[in-house]
Amino acid sequence: MQVHFQVEKLPSFKNAVVTIGAFDGVHAGHQSILNGLKKQAQRVDGETVVITFHPHPRRILHNADAPSMLTSLEERIERFHLLGIDHLVVVPFDHVFAELSAEEYVHKFLAGSFHPAIIVVGYDHRFGKDRKGNFQLLKSISAELNFEVFEIPEQLLNESSVSSTLVREYLLSGQVEKANELLSYKYQMHGVVIEGDKLGRTLGFPTANLSLIDSDKLIPASGVYAVTVHLNQNGIIRHEKGMMNIGYRPTVNGKERRIEVHIFQFDEDIYHQQLKVSLINYTRKEMKFSGLDALTTQLNQDRTVISQLLAGINPAE
Repeated sequence: MQVHFQVEKLPSFKNAVVTIGAFDGVHAGHQSILNGLKKQAQRVDGETVVITFHPHPRRILHNADAPSMLTSLEERIERFHLLGIDHLVVVPFDHVFAELSAEEYVHKFLAGSFHPAIIVVGYDHRFGKDRKGNFQLLKSISAELNFEVFEIPEQLLNESSVSSTLVREYLLSGQVEKANELLSYKYQMHGVVIEGDKLGRTLGFPTANLSLIDSDKLIPASGVYAVTVHLNQNGIIRHEKGMMNIGYRPTVNGKERRIEVHIFQFDEDIYHQQLKVSLINYTRKEMKFSGLDALTTQLNQDRTVISQLLAGINPAE
């Protein structure tokens, strides 16, 4: 897959079959659109072209109401690559772009820059200033601009019952398995290991404190999780199992929310290295214990439960 960051320097696509969207999560609903894109490209012997925006349009237009993101730009790029897209175009979204009328959006942006043979959209796709553009507008000017328009029907998209909002709700309520099912992959958190107060080490549970690379990334519900851990050590990827705690550590009167990962049977110095953590299961809520001994007892129980839960899982998958 080729990734393009400058619209003014795009190559000449072969029979470009284009779709457009923020695609936060690149979830199963999005994948229905992308499957339609690939089918149309096969029909006309063309190339698939996905147009996405960064930052998310809602960050620019309604920042106060903008949700946390399910995927960073890096993660979206990875998902599109895995799904077999030919070209990904990352368009910088700003107030100038947002002011394009629906007609200007089609004439100047889509037709002028991409020269599409086919445009594929979901039944509810909106574009242009005040979101006035839709499938009907595309259809009405398609002959003039010499492209076809293909709409993914409401029934097909609704059969998946997927939305980025629903995935967020599941993650924020600890329903990890449901979120992963809608995503069709395991939700990930990507960060750099920073120094903590090393309390976990004194309890026999050394942890990697994770500082997320993308500050807009959604942090799921506080509590203890079964996870798989992907560690990049000088270009060599290691896949391990472990457990993660998200929360304020009330037993020791913690004041800030932390993400701490305990990797099973692992005790190496990985400060300043990058970790990716895949969430498998939400094991329990965050709790306040009477003291460190009670906390240690619970952590041992958590490790036993999570080790059994992860027994049949390949951490590399």
